[in-house]
Amino acid sequence: MNEKFEKIAISSRIRLARNVSGFNFFTKLRDENDAVFILNSVKQVLDQFGYFDFIRLKDLSLDDCQTLFERHIISKELIENKDIAAVAVSADERLIIMINEEDHIREQCIFDGFDLYKAFFQIKRFDDLLLDSIDVAYSEKYGFLTSSPSNLGTGMRVSVMMFLPAIEINGDIEIVKKDALEKGFTIRGLYGEGSKALGSFYQISNQKSLGLSENEIVQRVSEFVENVCEIELSAREDLLSRNHDKLVDEIYRSFGILKECKLLGEEEMVELLSKIRFGDALGFVKILDYKKFDNLYNEGASANLKEDENFSGIKKENIARSEYISNRIRQLVKKVV
Repeated sequence: MNEKFEKIAISSRIRLARNVSGFNFFTKLRDENDAVFILNSVKQVLDQFGYFDFIRLKDLSLDDCQTLFERHIISKELIENKDIAAVAVSADERLIIMINEEDHIREQCIFDGFDLYKAFFQIKRFDDLLLDSIDVAYSEKYGFLTSSPSNLGTGMRVSVMMFLPAIEINGDIEIVKKDALEKGFTIRGLYGEGSKALGSFYQISNQKSLGLSENEIVQRVSEFVENVCEIELSAREDLLSRNHDKLVDEIYRSFGILKECKLLGEEEMVELLSKIRFGDALGFVKILDYKKFDNLYNEGASANLKEDENFSGIKKENIARSEYISNRIRQLVKKVV
């Protein structure tokens, strides 16, 4: 990975959509026995591949499901199907298999940073075993058959989570979105389709997979992401030259709020943490442990807080969040003088 991009391209994900031949897509799957058959078939493959934590969503509360969603382990669609849905998570949480989502099987592999090929090679190992073990719906004309026409072909969605504060501040994000659309890519918010771009985080991914090989999709997304990284770097240099003092003031104010606030809403937390992340990239503050810092986005989220705190009501939640984040920020971030 290009070291210049490591604080811009945050994580890389490959997702594959697969369906078991002879069964309706999940949206029309009416027989619970069919859903259980699919669950058991996939679990047999998982047992062959290696250790996974296999979780039936019906055994979880909605808050537990929301926690997994906030950690980007499961989707909203899987939660909607929780009575007959499951997720399998590898020990390092890089390889995640969702069962009975929009498609019967959604494989995904996530790596930190900008390393799509590493994620691709890892997920292909599991997918090859799956295809050898299960009769998957496939057409010589259309490729892998999926519930969404946009996934026909390879069934692959390649995405990179990007941190683009300078492009956002410069007001050029709509230009980047338009360019992405024209080149066959889509840009979504922090939690994917239908979500907004909190904290300057954006997901860039391919729009379609029909007519392209898996390698071509990975290569095309990689090249576009590299281009966006260069635009972000240029925008950061421009902002520093034009608005240095204003940027320093804004980042130090965000640092002060996070350390001293009494009430902290979830969306405000995301925005302020992202100001600190931007300040670290510009050299105004120093994040001492990036992994622990990035965990704050999840640890301060509503469902995760409720796991550790016995409270009800938004005000108490915001107090609990402010106390937790304030303490962690003091440990993880230092002002650069």
